[in-house]
Amino acid sequence: MRLTAIVKVDSKGRITIPQTMRETIGIEPGMLMAVIADTNKKEIIVSPIYGKGTIIYEVEVSLIDRPGAIAEVADALARNNVDIIAQRCTTIMRGQEGSCTIIVDMSKSSLNEEDLKSLLVNLDTVTQVRVKRFETHTTSI
Repeated sequence: MRLTAIVKVDSKGRITIPQTMRETIGIEPGMLMAVIADTNKKEIIVSPIYGKGTIIYEVEVSLIDRPGAIAEVADALARNNVDIIAQRCTTIMRGQEGSCTIIVDMSKSSLNEEDLKSLLVNLDTVTQVRVKRFETHTTSI
């Protein structure tokens, strides 16, 4: 099922997710949300982060643009119990270079930040990796 709505941004840059959407997706007060902006497309993805005790990282990967490159990254993460919460991948130069921003939950993985970096940079398709702990931002009303 697909739900659509048009909402207004308030003076502090906030939007209200309509109640039917919150209920359908299971968004509750106090939940963390991953927000990814694609400045080229002028697009924002908002994805709920489920579960307590999550360890959230933002992973930026530059990779060779070829069939299966993104699947290799996703497979390596899955084999190490790294849960992908949200991702945005784009082709920078068709057939040459692509880029992915991936929000992951590391709470079920035995990898640390450096292990995660090594795992990805050692893939044949990956040319560069940047990993940073995702800092949560909360807004009080």
